[in-house]
Formats: sequence, C-alpha cells, structure tokens
Amino acid sequence: MSGRTHIKSFRVRRDSVPAARHHAEHVLTEWRLGGLIDNTALIISELSTNVVSHAKGTGDYFELGLRRRHSTLVLEVSDSYQWRMPELRTPSLDDLSGRGLVIVDALAAKWGVRPRDPGKTVWAHLAIEQGALS
Repeated sequence: MSGRTHIKSFRVRRDSVPAARHHAEHVLTEWRLGGLIDNTALIISELSTNVVSHAKGTGDYFELGLRRRHSTLVLEVSDSYQWRMPELRTPSLDDLSGRGLVIVDALAAKWGVRPRDPGKTVWAHLAIEQGALS
C-alpha cells in the first residue's frame, strides 16, 4: 500500500481548519491508518491554522497533501505566502500563541519547510508502524 498520494485545496479561512482535519481523517481511515489519525489531525490543525492566521491576502487557497511512502506518512500544507518562512521558537509561559510548531516538532518524526513558487510547503513525517494499521 505504499505510494499513495492525496492532495486537496481549501480556502484560506477559519472554517477550512476543521474541514482539512476531517478530510485527512477520512483519507487515513480509507488507507487503514486509523492509528495515525489523532497525531495527523493535530499537526494539520496547527499547520492550517498558521496559514489562516499568517497568509491572509496572498491567495485564496492552501493545499493539503497526504502521501504514504513505505513506512512514512508525509503531511504537507502549502500556501502562496512567501515573505516569512515558519521557524520553531520557544514561547514564554505568557505567550498566547506560537506553540503550533512546538507541537508539530513533538509529534513528527521530522518536519521542515521548503520554498515553492510562489510560497512554501511545511511538511511533517509520521512513522507508520504495524500498530498504526486499523
């Protein structure tokens, strides 16, 4: 079952965050990767919220990509905002925001960001283990 890919576009607006999360849950259920739904949903929520919060006025849509590659699930959220690349930072206890990439960093086997024309793609890898199949 390796080599599957699913890409869908969502409008850059707040109600797209739960829509992207629910869409990913549906795809993972179809791919029999139910054990990865919770971490995937949380990572997608954080990354798509970042797009909605920071990429306003740069395009109407963002893209959610799900790729199954051998023993890895690759999550990608792409947008057309190219002026500021996301960076992992340590928020203070008083900060009301800024924890999204901290959460992604804690859940993902690895993650990163790469430029695209226009914009960027933030990606995260989750390990597919036998126990993840359900």
